[in-house]
Amino acid sequence: MPQPPAAALALPVLLLLLLLVVRTPPPTGARPSPGPDYLRRGWLRLLAEGEGCAPCRPEECAAPRGCLAGRVRDACGCCWECANLEGQLCDLDPSAHFYGRCGEQLECRLDAGGDLSRGEVPEPLCVCRSQRPLCGSDGRTYAQICRLQEAARARPDANLTVAHPGPCETAPQILLHPYDVWNVTGQDVIFGCEVFAYPMASIEWRKDGLDIQLPGDDPHISVQFRGGPQRFEVTGWLQIQAVRPSDEGTYRCLARNALGQVEAPASLTVLTPGKGKP
Repeated sequence: MPQPPAAALALPVLLLLLLLVVRTPPPTGARPSPGPDYLRRGWLRLLAEGEGCAPCRPEECAAPRGCLAGRVRDACGCCWECANLEGQLCDLDPSAHFYGRCGEQLECRLDAGGDLSRGEVPEPLCVCRSQRPLCGSDGRTYAQICRLQEAARARPDANLTVAHPGPCETAPQILLHPYDVWNVTGQDVIFGCEVFAYPMASIEWRKDGLDIQLPGDDPHISVQFRGGPQRFEVTGWLQIQAVRPSDEGTYRCLARNALGQVEAPASLTVLTPGKGKP
């Protein structure tokens, strides 16, 4: 029996793969995930390669919507399509047209952030050319120009622009509040507090009913601070070792800089084994 030509088998397989990744496009203004939607465009490009480029008729081109990274020309240089966002896969080879091209202020680079010792293969990703923070005209700090441009395209009526290089000056904002804790006597307890501010904020811990800043001279209480996890953030911890009933109460994380102060409380409930809580 004669076998069908390989080309005849390849087209149905590509069509099946295309159907598997087709999904409804995200609403205009939403930041799309680096997943199926732009991979779908890759399969469409691959299918189109076998047909070649038809004569360019711009009036027949569909207008792309919700392009948060701007627009680029398609593989034939005719119609506009959405450019890829920061963090999305891209084509390192300019002559390739599967994943697509990166948007404005972005470039395609190999991501070496994986664990290469475990055999992970670096992937080409869209990366913002600048990593310098900016202050937007909305008073918000953006990690770099690419994020600000995404926000501006998502909210075109806001007329978002760059106010000045560097972060916006802001009073402290507590990003991660300390949580209420229940524990039994003799166990260790840790409260955490993560703060964003510019200029950088200082953090202190206090307990309701005491007029001193912790740890004071109490040897079983300690505090630690470090910058991060992100730029212009600071994280503080309060550790109580071998908690006692007298440690029960409300503890507060206080953060301040020249522009203001903010605080967040958390309660500690100490249980004694065999007695329970009245």
